[in-house]
Amino acid sequence: MDAAGSGTYHAPLMAHPESDQPARQRRRAIYLAPNLLTTGCLFSGFYAIVAAIDGNFERAGIAVFVAMLFDGLDGRVARLLHTESAFGKEYDSLADMVAFGVAPAIVAYQWGVARINEYGGVWGRIGWLAAFFYAVAAALRLARFNTRISTTDKRFFEGLPSPSAAALVSGFIWAFNEWREPGLTGLIIAFTVTALAGVLMVSPFSYPSFKHIDLTRPVRFVSLVVAVVVVFVVIAGDPSRALLLCFGSYALVPPLLWIWRRLRRRQRSDASAANRS
Repeated sequence: MDAAGSGTYHAPLMAHPESDQPARQRRRAIYLAPNLLTTGCLFSGFYAIVAAIDGNFERAGIAVFVAMLFDGLDGRVARLLHTESAFGKEYDSLADMVAFGVAPAIVAYQWGVARINEYGGVWGRIGWLAAFFYAVAAALRLARFNTRISTTDKRFFEGLPSPSAAALVSGFIWAFNEWREPGLTGLIIAFTVTALAGVLMVSPFSYPSFKHIDLTRPVRFVSLVVAVVVVFVVIAGDPSRALLLCFGSYALVPPLLWIWRRLRRRQRSDASAANRS
């Protein structure tokens, strides 16, 4: 007898409405640990803005470097705990814009524009535009990074990373915080550094990401002790200038190498042209 006349009824197989809930909840979940670190980055950037408005530029500079620490940890914690999410990526990008785009621009503005206005309105407008240009460059840098993240070489960044640019600007202000009367020359240098950091962020220069370094590889105990001691002694001696030197070197080495290669190439072409003649 066929199924129609068997007298039994087989209900159609249907997915249980609760079976997809764990997967759906996991896709929509907001994970606490990495996003809490991202919030710490955002708070540090906000605190840097408030400290700069209050005229405490040392705390403002320190806050930007604390934001860098949180920014470096949130992605690593997310990967370690397997809690990556689209929400976390978007939140991290917005926090980076505040901490490394808006905050350094306002710190530079608060530190220099009030002083440089004393030398004329033209100089004040130049300082204002330099600070705004840095903020725009940071936004463009982050947008370019987000759109090309799947196609770029993970070993390098295209353009100066926004945290390093923020460290360069905030480190300069922090290092010369006691420079109460910098004069027109000092103020021009400050806004030149700010504008230069913006240019390097949107430049095509390649900067090493150091992501290929294996931090889990075993090292000699003596090497570890020496490295840790040297780093802490150098930074603890004069943290603002030591950090400025580190990030300034990181920012300037690629463009200087590019200029050196161009000069060498021109010298070789001139030499070959002289030999042919």
